[in-house]
Amino acid sequence: MAEKKKQGNTVSLVWELAEPIAEELGLSLWDVRFLKEGAVWYLRIFIDKPEGVTIDDCEAMSRAIDEPLDRLDPIEQNYCLEVSSPGIERELVRDEHFEAFLGAPVMVKLIRPNENGIREFKGTLLSHDKENITIMLEGDKKITIQKKNAVYIKLDDFLL
Repeated sequence: MAEKKKQGNTVSLVWELAEPIAEELGLSLWDVRFLKEGAVWYLRIFIDKPEGVTIDDCEAMSRAIDEPLDRLDPIEQNYCLEVSSPGIERELVRDEHFEAFLGAPVMVKLIRPNENGIREFKGTLLSHDKENITIMLEGDKKITIQKKNAVYIKLDDFLL
């Protein structure tokens, strides 16, 4: 449990450090994640801007945050820093993501199938709160899903 709390603190500290740097570069901060994959720890900083993120934006953000991140030193173990865009099927994780994309097509994958044996849904994001999202499926059927039961909630950019 202590590891989870520490990860949360790391993400918060990096967010506070990265947000003004991103803004100075004309970018917005989409998400920050600190996670372990296999034996390697990754600090992932996702940036965005209305006209789309370029490799030059990622490089600029990486270079701009490198020294302040070393100075703050919020991470004890070795890690790989990755700066990227949220991608075409961007994952919605923060309240502002859900708010910005109300009315947009989304894809949801549940951890376990629901009572009808269905695990994946596509629909239009109708509403959200701290715990739930409501989407409109084909045939004008609404479904409410608890966020904690979702593997992911992503934009279905292929339908935008």
